[in-house]
Amino acid sequence: MPIKVTMPALSPTMTEGTLAKWVKNEGDMVSPGDVIAEIETDKATMEVEAVDEGKLARILIPAGTENVPVNELIAVMLEEDEDAGAIDSFLKQGANDLPQPAGNTGATAAADTATPSAPVSSAPAAAPTPAPAQKGGRVVASPLAKRIANQNSVNLAQVQGTGPNGRIVKADVEKALKSGSGAMVAGSSAPVAMATGPDARALADAYGMEYELVKNSGVRKVIAKRLLEAKQTIPHFYLTVECQLDNLLEARKQINAAADGAYKLSVNDFVIKAVAEALYKYPAANVAWTDDAILQFKHSDVSVAVATENGLITPIIKKAETKSLRDISDEMKELAKRARDGKLKPEEFQGGTFSISNLGMFGVSEFSAIINPPQSCILAVGAGSEKPYVKDGQILIGNFMNVTLSTDHRSVDGAVGAEFLQVFKRFIENPILMMV
Repeated sequence: MPIKVTMPALSPTMTEGTLAKWVKNEGDMVSPGDVIAEIETDKATMEVEAVDEGKLARILIPAGTENVPVNELIAVMLEEDEDAGAIDSFLKQGANDLPQPAGNTGATAAADTATPSAPVSSAPAAAPTPAPAQKGGRVVASPLAKRIANQNSVNLAQVQGTGPNGRIVKADVEKALKSGSGAMVAGSSAPVAMATGPDARALADAYGMEYELVKNSGVRKVIAKRLLEAKQTIPHFYLTVECQLDNLLEARKQINAAADGAYKLSVNDFVIKAVAEALYKYPAANVAWTDDAILQFKHSDVSVAVATENGLITPIIKKAETKSLRDISDEMKELAKRARDGKLKPEEFQGGTFSISNLGMFGVSEFSAIINPPQSCILAVGAGSEKPYVKDGQILIGNFMNVTLSTDHRSVDGAVGAEFLQVFKRFIENPILMMV
């Protein structure tokens, strides 16, 4: 029986992805665990492994295809000695109508153990028109469908869902927009729409000079949407504090000298540890906003921004308050390397309770960062530098660093943010407190 290979759901928020590359070609024999394709999600490029043995008989979605929906059929495999003619019959009947071998979906993400793919639902040839998806008075819709409806002021209660259990999906909202059947939300004005940039070629031609088009990756597009959404929907509030680094730099020098090359701590490692300890000591800043309640977290899962070719990604040091500086340093180096290689597992970059963005290594003295929703805070770390200061009536020279905290003012107001920065400053200026 032909085995279907579908677009896997590599994260809870993934609704579509880009089929970046086929590693196996049509006609190649495949064994369980073989990498057959690479999928570009909204966060990273991930390998897809086969879970069945057989021949990759037909590729249905070519490499480079964007916006492939989750659970879309992308290829068909045949079992040993199976006739290739079975594929045409398989596709003619409708792949979703045919039974699937027990326990198989044809392929799986190499790192999907924490985020299993959504089940493939049957699609009858002629289904009755479903009623609008309601559950306990609440409209059931996918996150993408909700976003499109919100952008176009569509009342989801008037939209008929065709997804599993009547769930409203992207196609349902688009159909409602085209037909006009989705009633506009009564008494509401259209929200701020996602900005649409100018046509690339038209803009370039207007400049009247030679140019090169660098195509936006799926990751870059998602970053752009999330940043715009964050600035449009989150009331940002900014607080800056100056930290003296002399004690930290001396402690780092002594620790690295004693390590004798076994490891090497960076200033950023101290910043991560200081943030983790400050959040643990002052959990009022370790929160996320929801309309129903503020979530206050018990541990410090610190997301650290890492620059990659496709854009920023934020691997997470989980329960960082429980880890030593050396553990944080080793883990951060490993995560950063795999982030740049596009090899992070979903659970290693999804989540986090607080973010750090450090541009000090580029000589940037001070900046403000955009919050990474659903988190409520991000700390922008500037470069350390020497400058004169006055102490006990004497002019001295010291090393100082500016950090700017961006907060979601709904969940972390000015006073809470200021108190958190004081706790953070105490740890940074007295690093011995992080070692006990």
